[in-house]
Amino acid sequence: MNSINWDSLGFDAYRTRTIIFSKFSGGEWSPFEATENFSFTFDPFSQVLHYAISCFEGLKAFRQKDGRIAIFRPDQNAARLKRTADYLGMPGPSQELFIKMCEACVRNNLKYLPPYGHRASLYLRPILMGVHPQMQLVPYPEAIFAVMCAPVGSYYGEHLRSFAAVIPGNYDRAAPKGSGSYKIGGNYAATFKPYQLAHKQGYTELLYLNSCTREFVDEFGSSNFFGIKGNKYITPLSDSILPSITNKTLQEVAADLGMEVEKRPVPVDELAGFDEAAACGTAVVITPMSHIDIKPVLEEPGIERSYRYRPDGEVGPVCTQLYKQITGIQFGELEDRHYWCYYI
Repeated sequence: MNSINWDSLGFDAYRTRTIIFSKFSGGEWSPFEATENFSFTFDPFSQVLHYAISCFEGLKAFRQKDGRIAIFRPDQNAARLKRTADYLGMPGPSQELFIKMCEACVRNNLKYLPPYGHRASLYLRPILMGVHPQMQLVPYPEAIFAVMCAPVGSYYGEHLRSFAAVIPGNYDRAAPKGSGSYKIGGNYAATFKPYQLAHKQGYTELLYLNSCTREFVDEFGSSNFFGIKGNKYITPLSDSILPSITNKTLQEVAADLGMEVEKRPVPVDELAGFDEAAACGTAVVITPMSHIDIKPVLEEPGIERSYRYRPDGEVGPVCTQLYKQITGIQFGELEDRHYWCYYI
């Protein structure tokens, strides 16, 4: 579309042409449909409104260098959504239905898929919602699965630069043995206030510690954490961390580049020993950290400790190499030796 400036896209909701949806009732999913109506109607007693019975995914479609259109690793998103649906006691779409609906969403919104050369993509947001009207705290197999999309650039408005993060001493992300490793809407709701406070203080990201002992790094509010130490790619191992598909991909890319990959508990004091530190996720790909501060109380002044990796805005060589490698595969500039791209 001529009205879209592909180079100035950020990461935000953008009204496209079509949403794809299917309904689960009576033990089966209905044939999926396309609608240009961007409004869903729910009974006011629906589970999703009262008990946050919903989960979602995020993945991207790319127009590659040779003109082909690829969705990146949709099988992994399908499996993660099914895992989350099972946790919530909801019916989840099969991998086949998930991928077919994602493909239909791209095909029905092709004019919003950015052309190659702008480092932009079409972000797909599948969402699964429990819609049965009830007040009892029991799961009920009635749901809507929908896939919507929006053209996006970089999450933070730049292709790659470093930002500041803060560890809030008075906020936790997820309880031990809780829902932290599942991509449910409620996990993100609790981060809105601390993000608001952090942004006012100049921080882009929140880095959370494990809630039980607060001795280990867990993950950022929006994405996974990884650190670089020499030739090692190190990322936390924790039952309360969302299994990031981007992090999984980066671990494989790092191994391909000859790096040693360690997935293990990361003591908070180890932050001082990293050469580089970053967030990673579908939306951001990689967001390097210039520094990470620890604040005892986020609402109050005072920094307990600060770990500096780079001058503000500067990006380290390993994060740069990993970013170029993964985006090169996504845009069809480098060989996809693992067959991560699903072509439509």
